[in-house]
This record gives sequence, structure tokens and C-alpha cells, in this order.
Amino acid sequence: MKIKANYANEPLWKELKIKSRLPEEMKCLDELAHNMWWAWHSEVCNMWKSLDEKLYEEVGQNPVLLLERLSQERKKEIVKDEQIMQRIRDIYADFRAYMDKKPDSGRPSVAYFSMEYGINQVLKIYSGGLGMLAGDYLKEASDSNVDMCAVGFMYRYGYFKQSLNIEGRQIANYEAQNFNSLPIERQLDADGNPLVVDVPFMDFHVYAYVWRVNVGRIPLYLLDTDNEMNSEFDKSITHNLYGGDWENRLKQEILLGIGGIITLKRLGIAKDIYHCNEGHAALCNLQRICDLVEGGLTFNQAMELVKASSIYTCHTPVPAGHDYFDEQLFGKYMRSYPGKLGISWEEFIGMGRVNPSDPHERFSMSTFACNTCQEVNGVSRLHGWVSRKMFAPVWKGYYPEENHVGYVTNGVHFPSWTAHEWRDLYDKYFDKNFINDQSNEKIWHNIYKVPDEEIWETRMALKKKLVVYIREKFRETWLKNQGDPSRVVSLLQKINPDALMIGFCRRFATYKRAHLLFTDLERLEKIVNNPDYPVQFIFSGKAHPADGAGQDLIKKIYDISRRPEFLGKIIFLEDYDFLLARRLVSGVDIWMNTPTRPLEASGTSGEKAEMNGVVNLSVLDGWWLEGYREGAGWALTEKRTYENQDYQDKLDAATIYGLLENEIIPMFYARRDKPFSEDWVKVIKNSIATIAPHYTMKRQLDDYFDKFYNHMAERSRKLHRDNYRLAKELAQWKETVAERWDAVKVVSKEADIPEEGLETDKSYRIRYIIDEQGLDDAIGLEFVSIKDDNAAEQKIHSVRQFKNTRRNGNLYTFECIIEPDNAGTYKTGIRMYPKNDLLPHRQDFCYVRWLD
Repeated sequence: MKIKANYANEPLWKELKIKSRLPEEMKCLDELAHNMWWAWHSEVCNMWKSLDEKLYEEVGQNPVLLLERLSQERKKEIVKDEQIMQRIRDIYADFRAYMDKKPDSGRPSVAYFSMEYGINQVLKIYSGGLGMLAGDYLKEASDSNVDMCAVGFMYRYGYFKQSLNIEGRQIANYEAQNFNSLPIERQLDADGNPLVVDVPFMDFHVYAYVWRVNVGRIPLYLLDTDNEMNSEFDKSITHNLYGGDWENRLKQEILLGIGGIITLKRLGIAKDIYHCNEGHAALCNLQRICDLVEGGLTFNQAMELVKASSIYTCHTPVPAGHDYFDEQLFGKYMRSYPGKLGISWEEFIGMGRVNPSDPHERFSMSTFACNTCQEVNGVSRLHGWVSRKMFAPVWKGYYPEENHVGYVTNGVHFPSWTAHEWRDLYDKYFDKNFINDQSNEKIWHNIYKVPDEEIWETRMALKKKLVVYIREKFRETWLKNQGDPSRVVSLLQKINPDALMIGFCRRFATYKRAHLLFTDLERLEKIVNNPDYPVQFIFSGKAHPADGAGQDLIKKIYDISRRPEFLGKIIFLEDYDFLLARRLVSGVDIWMNTPTRPLEASGTSGEKAEMNGVVNLSVLDGWWLEGYREGAGWALTEKRTYENQDYQDKLDAATIYGLLENEIIPMFYARRDKPFSEDWVKVIKNSIATIAPHYTMKRQLDDYFDKFYNHMAERSRKLHRDNYRLAKELAQWKETVAERWDAVKVVSKEADIPEEGLETDKSYRIRYIIDEQGLDDAIGLEFVSIKDDNAAEQKIHSVRQFKNTRRNGNLYTFECIIEPDNAGTYKTGIRMYPKNDLLPHRQDFCYVRWLD
């Protein structure tokens, strides 16, 4: 027998984690590292940096990984360094004082659900604006001492890192996160064991680990299906943010909504308010209803309790942007739920349809959210109106201006997004209680007391930091991807902190119109190549991997930036992330935004710029429609001149060129023998004084309490009292009204309205006698008029209530006096509706009949 020369089996590797041991004096750092409070406290980040500056950058500014990789020798040096140790003790003392404060019991408690959270670049569980907003919300809830918890996903790969190849094509790189080296920890159950949540899927269960992120005082629970208990098909549910097909998206939304509530239940957590940040989490209401039905309530009784404590925030301005699921796919996973609820399949799936009985209509998570949440809101004043129109078909019988959809304009977390240079300046000149009174414009007006020179020096310091950051971060990447080294060196040298810098940085979706600036390249070339007034445009942003048009737009900008006349004048910075965003919103001079009206729901990057003395140039859309002040930035009108979008784009581009040539550039360079423009500094001061105070996350959080949470919690408490007495009464009343609604009839009608019409300054009486069929004063009538002006959209002119003037058994007499105030042609109708003081609004029980 010949002996084999080589014989070996495959290695049987086992993961062995060796934990770095901290000296006793440094053990508090582990607690600090595992609470993301450090993410919005620059003094803490500077402390991490002081432990080992080079290593801190190598580990991506991740303090958990930093402590893990600190050498034993360096730890000994730190312990012996009294200055560093005193700094550590002081910071830890501040942290404990912050954490030991009890939550504000005077405000309702909140459970918050979102698919993504942007807390810091270390934790890659965000993709863009929705996540940044959610992360900022948790930080401010912590600072404001709100009793809140949140639920999301611990993505294995998260959203992608972006790179561009030599041709300018976007490459999406998905990098696995090592959970053991992140500022997260496994959540334990009551027995001290790692919590595993089993979530029902069809005829099997999906098992999710639960990770906890401490966001200051706020616990964020993240579900993770990438474990050995699940099949390969289900491990991937939490692999990617917005990845996979529609079936995976449905599985994600089942896990977030249903799994999220099961998680909170396992942890013994119950809150006053349940807030769905977008429709992805809408199924949390389904699980809550199931739990109440299982506890002995009927479906209708459970629905009253769940609706009263639920709010849905919509961030999407068009119906196409919402999630819809075919009945076959939806039924595959949800077929068992009607039985749990005690209703039919048709009734169940109809809750997610605008037309419940239409078998061809897909199930919409947003419609389901509208039908199971008492309150619905948009994220700016304009978007609130857009949402009213978008969701109006859900509540038939009412016009958009009559429905209950409200709005809270988004804001940004001031400590997270304000550069420390500006924080130092604000601390120096603003009231000492400023951080707790951020919406007080009077305090912000102290910016006018700051010397112009100090404003300019602050701006220039941040511009120089941005230039240094770009040169350091992108040099190696550009040398690798852009071919000619001499071109890269030339590009880096041409980045000029003294030039007027204009930033356009956001998600590359076509409606954002990043192409607008390149409508007239000849005119643009003259703008950027004026040697006396240099101008540079910085672009950055990712396109969704499935968005070919967005990726083509990136390539177009990349190609233009490589042309000799635009080299170093048009710059595209790849992989727009948390760190780059912070540099850009504080480092450029102008923040430009050019969305197609009215497709920008809110936008928050421009608000971040405001906090840093960066001036906005934007279409009057989203937050800027209400934020713009004359003399504090520049605006393109929200009104359309052309229906043809190409014509509108050309007009808007010409307007931007004109503003740059005739106003912005001349003002920026109007130095008048000074090293800066006094007029420009005046715009900065106006912007900070009159706009910034209204767009902080503190104001947004307070708005949610004032507009929604407080009155919702009060009503919910009433419905819960005495073993749900009022909830049961209201459910019974609705059932009775629904049962008898079609039987309610008009007995008689009198109207002294002449055939030739009405006249102004005269009174006319309309009288109805209605047989309410024993409903006991449950019916209301109103006279509705709309202006008949052949407009594309009909709008309410007036609504006049009928008075109930007499009752005779089941017969109710209703009278209304009509006194026309304006001449013209109108359409009029009599609307009958159910009324009950326990209803929060008409759309809560949306029965309407138009009478002859």
C-alpha cells in the first residue's frame, strides 16, 4: 500500500472569545462604552480619543472595540496618568448623575417602533432620514427624561457601504457586524438567561435574540433572527435593512410589529402610548388586539383600547411609497389571525384596504395603521396636508380638510448635530438654561450680540476641518479608484476652504433632482471658474441598490466632476455616512435642496445645517416651506409654473443660476476691506436667531406630547377604568349604530329654498324629521357646501350644523338656518353621521349617509 503524502481533514474551528480585562480603576469605562450617551457628548468622545488616538480612529471611534484592543501596557499607563484618570472619574460622575434621575412620571410613557435608528456610525442599523430621525428622537427622549422604550432590528449587515468604481458606478458593499464588539448587550429574562422570543410564522415559529442598546436613559430592544434555531430562510430576516423580496419584507414587518409586542410582553413592559414610526410596525396593533381578545374581550372592545393608545407617523408623501402585499402572500403568513380575533378573513384583510370588499386590492400596512390608530400625522405642515389628501379615501364621506390627520414637523437633536465650536459659542453667549429651553427664540436672539468676526472665525474653522477630513479620508480611495494619481493630487489641492462651498448631500432618489444644477453646463462652468469668486459644489449620497435611475444620476455627476473644467469644482464624496454628514452640515456655506414639490415630506439635513450657521437654499417644500424667513436664506417658490416636469426643471435651474450669480455669490464676496462679508454674517445670524429654535428635536418631542400623547393617554386611561367599562359601552354603541344605520330614515323634509336659488343677506330654514330607530340621540346632521368652480380638487366652502330642536319618541327634529355670505355657484348636500362624546373624532367611526 502506498502511503499518501498528504492527509488532513478540515479544521474544526470553534469561536473562542477572549475578553480584555480592565484594571479596577478603569472598570467604569465598560459601563460608559455600553451606553450610547457618549455619542452626543463630545467631552466623552474626546476622553476615548485620549486613551489611544491612533487606535481610536482605527476602530472607527468604537469605544467597546477600543477598550478591547487597548494593550495591557497602555492600560497601566492610563491608570498612572492622574490627569486622564480624573477626567474619567469626572465624566463617570456626570453620567451617573444623568442616569440616576427618575423618569418624568407626569408625562405619558411611550413604546416606539421603527425599522431603523441612526444613533452613531458605530451601530449600522440605519440607512437615511427615517433612521436619523428615530435615533434623534430617542436621544431627546433621554435628555427630556421621558419614560420611553423602543423596538427595532439588530441587522447583521445593515445598510450598505458605498464605493464607486473607476467608471463612477455605485458598488454596494455589505459588511457583517461583529455584535460582540458593539455597544450592545444581550437582554436577559427574569431568570437572568439570555432572552429568546418566539414569534409565530404560519405553522412554525421564528426565534429572535433580543439585544439591548442603552441610548442614555432609553432602552432600545433589537430583534435578531440570525441564529442556529432558525432555518436559512429565516436567519436572513434581520440580515439587511430594506433588503430582499416582498416576502422577506412581510416577514420583517411581522417580526417588528408582532415580535416587538411579544418582546415587550416578555419583559413585562406596558406603556401608555404605542407609536409606529412609519407603517412597517403597524402589526404591533394586531398583536395587542390578539392579547386583549385572548384575555376575554371581544374584537370590537379590544379595538377601542388599542386604537386609543396608538399613533401612526407617516413619512411618505405618495401612495406608491407605502408597502402593499398581495392577498395570497399576506394570507400565507396571516391566515390564522382572524380566528384569534373572532372575525372573518374578509373583515381582517379589509382593514388593510381602502375599499374593504374589493378582492383585487392589496393589503396596505399604512391603511391598516390608519384603521387601528386613533391618531395619524405627517412630518411637516405641508406633508400633513399631503397626507390628509393621500389618506382621505380611507374615511369616505369626508373631505381631506375635514379629517383628523395632523402633523408634527421634524426636528434634529441639537447636541448630536451641533459642532462643538458652535456649542462653545452658544454656551458663551446664550442663557445658561438654554439646553432645557431650546425652543425659546428670545434666547437664540443673543446671536446678534456675537461679534461678526467670531461668527466668521467659527465658520472658517469648520470649513478647514471639512477640507482636512476630505483630504485625509478620500485620498487613498480616490488613488485606488480614479486611476491617474496626478488627477487625484490636483483635485485634492483644489479643494479650497476660502471658496464658497455649496453642499448637496442626501439620498439619491430622482425626485431629489440632484441633476438640476447640470441643466446648463456652460452657465455652470462660468459660475465655478470665476477666479475672483471661486465656488465649489460638494455632492454626496447613496442610491438604493434597486434604484437604477438614482445610480445613473450618481454616475452622471461623477462623469461631470472628472471633466477638466469641473475638476475640483464639482466633487462627489462617496459613502455618505454619519461622520461625513456631521462634517458636511457644519463645514459648507450653503445647504442646497431641490426636491420636486411636494415630494419632500420634511427633510432634516437642512435643519442640522441651521444649527451650524450654514444657510439653506431650497425649494419651499417639506420643513423649509414653514422654516424660510426672508433675509435668512434663499427659497425657490413652491408653486408650479409648468405641468411638464422637464420645463419646470429648466425654470428651477435657471432660478438657481440667477440666485447664485446675482445675489448669493456677490454677497459672499462683498468683503469691503474686511476678511469677511458683513452681509453674509447677517444672514447667518438671522438664520440662527429666527429659524434654528423652531427645528430642534426638543420642540418636536414637546409637540408630540402637546398635540397627541397627552390627550391620547388621558382618553385611554378613561377607557381602561372599571374593567374597561367605557370601552365596552362604546363598542356596544358602535355595534348598535352599525346594526340600525341603514334603518334610520327621513320621515319628512321642509326647505324654504326657492328654485331660482338663494340670495345673500337673507335667511333660509331647512327642517328634517329623522326616525333614529331607538338610537337615542346618536345622529347628527349638517349642511355641507362646496364651491363649484370646476377645479380639479373639490374643497369644502362651509359646514353648518343642524340643531336638534325637538324629540318625540324615536323622531328627532333637526333645523338649520342658512345665511349665504358669498355669491356664486355651489354644490350642497345634507350629511348624516353618528355622534357620541366618547369618540375622539369623526373618522374613528366613519359612518356617513348623504340625504336627499
